[in-house]
Amino acid sequence: MIDSLFVALVTLFITIISLYKWIIIVSALLSWVQPDPYNPIVQILTKLTEPAYAMVRKFIPTVFGGMDMAPLILIFAIQFLEIFVQRILYTMM
Repeated sequence: MIDSLFVALVTLFITIISLYKWIIIVSALLSWVQPDPYNPIVQILTKLTEPAYAMVRKFIPTVFGGMDMAPLILIFAIQFLEIFVQRILYTMM
């Protein structure tokens, strides 16, 4: 019973991480086209991604050749975390 609860919680965590990765990808793609900043969807995406970008920018210089690499760094970090948690889950089973 505890194992099933743990597996369910870890699966939920992995799903949330994967969803956040897609939010970052959509936000990065939208930044290329300069969308209307008053659009509610753009505002939500900005509110969801800017704190994570700011955390990355605080530790690593992310602007190279005029392009901000913070989304790419975050996607790599999230991908690493996702794989790491999945491997831990599979070794425990």
